[in-house]
Amino acid sequence: MANDSKISFKENHKIKAVVFDCDGVLFDTAQANRMYYNTLLDHFGKNRLDDEQFRLVHMFTVKEALDYLFPELESMESVYKFMRDMGYNNFIQYMEPEEGLRELLNSLKEAGYIRCIATNRTNTMADVLNKHNMESDFEMVVTAADVENPKPAPDELLKIMAELKFKPKEILFVGDSEYDQLAAKGAGTWFAAFKNRSLTADYHVASMADLGKIVGV
Repeated sequence: MANDSKISFKENHKIKAVVFDCDGVLFDTAQANRMYYNTLLDHFGKNRLDDEQFRLVHMFTVKEALDYLFPELESMESVYKFMRDMGYNNFIQYMEPEEGLRELLNSLKEAGYIRCIATNRTNTMADVLNKHNMESDFEMVVTAADVENPKPAPDELLKIMAELKFKPKEILFVGDSEYDQLAAKGAGTWFAAFKNRSLTADYHVASMADLGKIVGV
């Protein structure tokens, strides 16, 4: 079974909010993000991402990704200008909502759970939700632009807890990366690792249906 934790749902019955990472959890964004950064690298005459570079860039903030990909530049202004001109909208169509996501979000709402996002995306998150008609599916969205320290720091989760006045163990955070794991640990929340069994987590889930079983919907 995907859920192999010894912690039962009965012990978790006080969970009030389910918080999702975006890339790799809500959406399969691998193709979109890889195309985006490869287009950027092509423009500046640099090699395209190899698998290890992409693994890192996929969980980085934009600033971290650019610092990593363009270490030779003293100023990123030319990169940021091209990114502004290029935009992200043309790549959103390649983001695939995870199978069973909409059904889960509806079930969570019906069961009274608060649905949130904690992501290292910044100004693209609103466009992503708009393009996929999901703006009303989350009660709270926190991005790297909303906090002082993005993941792996716990700030995004702490902000959600502070605004909702929830305790750490009233939050289930669903993520797929080491950054997510560390953020959950720092915030003291429950953590469900999505499609990544290499992570240390309270739960390992392979689908939205598995996640629904954890919270009893």
